Amino acid sequence: MSISHSENDLSTEENLFNDVIDKLRSKNIRITAQREAIIKYLISSESHPSAEQIYQDLLPEHRGMSLATVYNNLKTLVDEGFVYEMKFSDITSRYDFVKHEHGHIICSNCGRVADFDIPNVQDILTDAREQTNYLVKGMNLEIQGICEDCQ
Repeated sequence: MSISHSENDLSTEENLFNDVIDKLRSKNIRITAQREAIIKYLISSESHPSAEQIYQDLLPEHRGMSLATVYNNLKTLVDEGFVYEMKFSDITSRYDFVKHEHGHIICSNCGRVADFDIPNVQDILTDAREQTNYLVKGMNLEIQGICEDCQ
């Protein structure tokens, strides 16, 4: 039996979700329905949403959720290393679930964000550690450009 791409993606998303929940529970971080919804949303999102976008998209199914709840959950997920917060000087923060090391390219015209793979990430991290003697904890690469729609 062959598994379709979408079934495989769903299985991967379920595994990521279960891994996050297990790690949060192991740190005695309470798991609420809102927290579960935010985690699932971020894992499946390809759009690098703002807190306001997450709130608007989840509100119909989670009427009791407040924008403050979204911000508080995002802070916890960022602090625990599951989510990366992209802060831009001229637009609101955007959030990305950390599935793998990758870079971001941001359209300086419309603010659209896209992912791209970085070859040899481990080599870059090793070089940084060896050249500076820092304890390297991760890497964030953001490139500015003009997206295809704005060109």
